[in-house]
Amino acid sequence: MDINLVAGYLLAILAGISLGLIGSGGSILTVPILVYILAVEPMLATAYSLFVVGTSALVGGISNAAAKNVDYRAAAIFGIPALLAAYAVRAFIIPAIPEFIVKTDGLAISRGMLLMVLFAIVMLLASFRMIRNSTSEAIEEVGQGNNFLKLTFLGLGTGIVSGAIGAGGGFIIIPALVFFIKMPLKKAVGTSLVIVSVQSLTAFTADAGHRDMDWFFLSMFTLASVTGIFIGIKLSRNISGNKLKPIFGWFLLVMAIYIIIKELLLK
Repeated sequence: MDINLVAGYLLAILAGISLGLIGSGGSILTVPILVYILAVEPMLATAYSLFVVGTSALVGGISNAAAKNVDYRAAAIFGIPALLAAYAVRAFIIPAIPEFIVKTDGLAISRGMLLMVLFAIVMLLASFRMIRNSTSEAIEEVGQGNNFLKLTFLGLGTGIVSGAIGAGGGFIIIPALVFFIKMPLKKAVGTSLVIVSVQSLTAFTADAGHRDMDWFFLSMFTLASVTGIFIGIKLSRNISGNKLKPIFGWFLLVMAIYIIIKELLLK
């Protein structure tokens, strides 16, 4: 078996473990793994990521729903705008972007390069949030009341980001639920997983009929990620996810800087 393929599956398990341990952020590693380890073209990688992220979140969402850790009203208020925005981006905006944004004798900016740089920026934002503080600390400090209008606009924004780069957006959704409607952290994590699953899988359907996909590979990669989530959930019983967040945040920061350097300086 190809060593890069084995490495990709192992890294998918590690990404799942991190997601199971800290509740968000792990899925943001999916696109870099697909692009830089498994040599998947960036546009296809973001489509694959939507399926992997959506399926992984669905598994976690079902588990949380069974434990009554999902607020369905908040999920609808945040999730419906998110899924509509994510689908619109994948169905209409992404296909309309030309292969090369700029192409001259001395400069070439491709669609794939633009997506990866955008992805790196989102990774930077996620890393800063994880390094600065934990969501559980923020619960005691912030509470803005029942501001569902803000949730609706945040849902639109999250859907746009998810549709464009294939990330779940849990690092945006969880704090939004906690800060704006004072939702308990455990319920916010469960609700976020439901939102991410519906949003990501809906956006994926915009690509499913228009791209030549390797379904066996995608299934195996997704299985590896889901396996990692179960391992992470088991480990979380003995390891504090909040203590690991700053470490994972620094890792995301290094990865984001690497992507920016590789895409802008090494091509």
